[in-house]
Formats: sequence, C-alpha cells, structure tokens
Amino acid sequence: MVEKTYQTRSGMIHYWVNKEARRQAPQLIFLPGLTADHRLFDKQIEVFEKEYPIFVWDAPGHASSWPFSFDFDLMDKAKWLEEILIQEGFNEPVIIGQSMGGYVGQMYSELYPDKLKGFIVIDSAPLQREYVTGIEIWLLKRMVPVYRYFPWKLLLKLGVDGVSTSTYGRNLMHEMMMTYNHDQGRYATLAGHGYKILAKAMETNLPYKIKCPILLICGDKDYAGSCISYNKKWHKKTGIPIEWIKGAGHNSNTDEPEIINKLIQQFIESL
Repeated sequence: MVEKTYQTRSGMIHYWVNKEARRQAPQLIFLPGLTADHRLFDKQIEVFEKEYPIFVWDAPGHASSWPFSFDFDLMDKAKWLEEILIQEGFNEPVIIGQSMGGYVGQMYSELYPDKLKGFIVIDSAPLQREYVTGIEIWLLKRMVPVYRYFPWKLLLKLGVDGVSTSTYGRNLMHEMMMTYNHDQGRYATLAGHGYKILAKAMETNLPYKIKCPILLICGDKDYAGSCISYNKKWHKKTGIPIEWIKGAGHNSNTDEPEIINKLIQQFIESL
C-alpha cells in the first residue's frame, strides 16, 4: 500500500492505495468508522490487495488526516472521496463501509447513483430519516460534552470493549483510540462532529436509494447504539440481504475477519 495525500479546503486527507493487483476491476474502497482509522481493515487488505486494487483512508480529521477544520458535512466527505477516486482512476468502485463508513457510502451512492458497482455495509445503519426518532436526532447533535468531560480511562475502556468481542479487535481499537490519548478535546470534537453531520444528513430527508447490489453485515453482539435493531428494520423494509455474524461486535470485520473476507469475496464474485 502506498500512502498519498489529497488537499481539501479544510485540510489534508491521507489515504493508501495499491493498484498492483491481478485484476484491475472492481476496486475495493474501504471506509473505516468514526474514530477508527485505516488500520481497521488490515485483515481485509492483506487478503485482497494482490487480487484487486485497494483504497483506504484516514477519514477527514482522523489519525494522519490532521490538522483538519471541522467545517465539513457528510456530503463533503463523499465528494472528496469521489475526487480522490477520479484522481486514482478508480472507476468501478465497490464500497466496503464500516459504521460511519457505511453512512459515507450511502451519501456517495446518493450523489453518484450510477458509479458504484457494489456496496457492503458493515455494522452501520440506514441514513433515511424514517428510521430514527426526533430525540435520537437531538442527542446526536449534542455529543461533544459527553466525550469531552467523560473520564478518559473509562472512555477508553468503554470505547474498546463496546465495539469488539475479540482480543485482536480490542487491541486494535485500543491502539487507534490511543492516537488521541493526550488530546481528549480533539477526540471529543472528532466524535461529536461525526454524530452531528450524521444527524444533519438524516434531517435532509434525501431518499438515499441504492441502485447497485448491496449486502448488509452485522455482528449479533453489536451493542453500539441500536445497530442491530436498525439492521433488522432495514432488512425487513427493503429486502436487502443481511448476514449476521455470530459472536461479533460492532467491528465485526476485526472480530471475525475470515468470515467477513469470505463474504466479501462471494459478493464480489456475484457482481
């Protein structure tokens, strides 16, 4: 993987690509969740990077993509992603988005409905306004103080134990959270801003219809928010196929990487 950068009005995005693959299409676009970074998909990239062109980023404001002004919204993130993909010549993308990465993928699909060749949503939820309540929207906009004043050691423990059930997954999440160990204010702003732009994207009441083949994946021990409930409703309302990963938490791709990799491979082959 080769590290590259892309300059935006708000800061520099760091991303990694590998085009030296046996096949040139489709290209696999890995989008990590909120406060996680490119390392979240290490177990996927090591399997697929020789077979398919790969992209993964530290999302705006995350890890290496810093300093960054928090003056952007979810639509900006999707537009910047498209600009980078055009620059890299990735014209047949399959987005694999975990949690917040799944929301970015839905916004990307809304803006570029004919571009995506496939979409795998891991431990995320639908962006449509109809799935969330008014109080949930209200709370999402007001999370910065929660993260700013919560004791860091306890926040670290909850952040690690709350997203993963495996030793590998928890150790990895701990490493990623330790990026912000000496700057809880940055972590709080990063997390709070992420939830805020998510709420605003829901409030726009856009259709967020997905035209390409799509697969939902969710850990059956995913207790982050109401992820399990949202995925059940999403599947029931739309008929989108869903795979429940036994014993996996919110970061199911780190808890059961072999199962997730097999599902990704099967999905790609079905396109």
